[in-house]
Amino acid sequence: MDWHAALSASPLEHQTDVIAAARTVLVTFDSPAAATAAASQLRDFHPATARRSDPRDITIEVLYDGADLGELASSLGKSPEELITWHTSTTWVAAFGGFAPGFTYCVPEDPAQALDIPRRATPRTAVPAGAVALAGDFSAVYPRTSPGGWQLIGTTTTPMWDSAANPPALVAPGDRVRYVAVDTLASNAAPSHSHLARPSRRPIFTVDDPGLQTLYQDLGRQGNGNLGVTTSGSADRASARTANAAVGNDRNATLLENVGGLTLTALAETVVCVTGAAADVTVGGRPILLATPTIVPAGAELVVSAPRTGMRSYIAVRGGLIADTELDSAATDMLSGLGPAPLQAGDTVSVSLTPPQSANALLSNPLRVSREGAATVGVVRCVLGPRDDWFSAEDVERFLSTTFTVTADSNRVGVRLETDTPIERSRAGELPSEGMVAGSVQIPPSGQPVVFLRDHAVTGGYPVIATVINEDVDIAAQLPPGGKIRFELYSR
Repeated sequence: MDWHAALSASPLEHQTDVIAAARTVLVTFDSPAAATAAASQLRDFHPATARRSDPRDITIEVLYDGADLGELASSLGKSPEELITWHTSTTWVAAFGGFAPGFTYCVPEDPAQALDIPRRATPRTAVPAGAVALAGDFSAVYPRTSPGGWQLIGTTTTPMWDSAANPPALVAPGDRVRYVAVDTLASNAAPSHSHLARPSRRPIFTVDDPGLQTLYQDLGRQGNGNLGVTTSGSADRASARTANAAVGNDRNATLLENVGGLTLTALAETVVCVTGAAADVTVGGRPILLATPTIVPAGAELVVSAPRTGMRSYIAVRGGLIADTELDSAATDMLSGLGPAPLQAGDTVSVSLTPPQSANALLSNPLRVSREGAATVGVVRCVLGPRDDWFSAEDVERFLSTTFTVTADSNRVGVRLETDTPIERSRAGELPSEGMVAGSVQIPPSGQPVVFLRDHAVTGGYPVIATVINEDVDIAAQLPPGGKIRFELYSR
């Protein structure tokens, strides 16, 4: 926490974020050169002791109905009632934020009361909002439905995050938390999007068919890791930047990210560009080229088909789309729920009221996956670590020589992979939660890797065997279920 406070108050040159975790601090920069320079500076850095703010006392009502309560209690040599008594009689202190907005890691105020709780061998793809959970010596509440590998012991309806509040997280570092057992829970309204900023706009398209998923995206929310807010933004950034450049937009302009194809009807004449997955695109029934600015007359249909190769298509509109913003970004973060809701049939897509002054650019589509038979295949470059020392040399070599298959459980949070020869750890025990970046390749106890994408958790507790370089995260984002991925070591 001393390191986090010092680097937050006096950031290093080109520093983009600093994230405190259980035993480490993750510091990110805007270029490899800046990171190299910072590593040299930090070698001899000694932070001053951080000032502690006055703690608040927070009470959270819990219905102890968690799916893992009985099995976890048995593994600890306790009855469920004894585990509940331990949890409610312990005073917890908030240590740091992370994983997701409002997810605050709390530890026992008295270290003698701590238990060492193992994570699940395979993380759940969806932990319900309000789940009260344990892992390592931490207790926390999942603020929204999200993936997670913690042991679930109960449920609460206490809201853990409110973007309109200051601070937005209910529990802040230093606060004291008491869990209280109840027989029934108070009913609280589901989170709404009423707190989003709503800039003025001019309707330009109606959504006839959003396909499997259509989201507003830009380049995301930088520098909010201390709130548990990941950067998010376009999953394939090269494709998003190319689409915006083609119609003369700023590189961070809001556009649409689509999975499975979509159909839009123009309400006024405009110029669009579609990039990303190899898909057929038509305007008024006429085929158009990818990465090429194209006029869409008023009343014409813009149709993007389901991809032949790749996963995600990007649709940029001249002038940039206007959508509701949260923490100064229109990016839809599927892990945390921040940003606009996914588009539905009948929705209206809008642009700025100010006419754009822009020029067209002829570019090439940056898609970097290919087909091998029926499968989409991507090769991504990576660097080992930071936790490759949790694996034997043989398992690191197996990781680099294996062709993994993308599972249907993959999404914008991460690409889940499977292989017949799982990657085994050489070290037992649990890794204290650490900061994560897009491209981190986690290995849970199951040995089946997960490659984090743009909506990844801010922190995680599985060892990262390798990290995909930033440019190649775009490749991983374009791999559909059934696709193949191979990792190769990056060297400059």
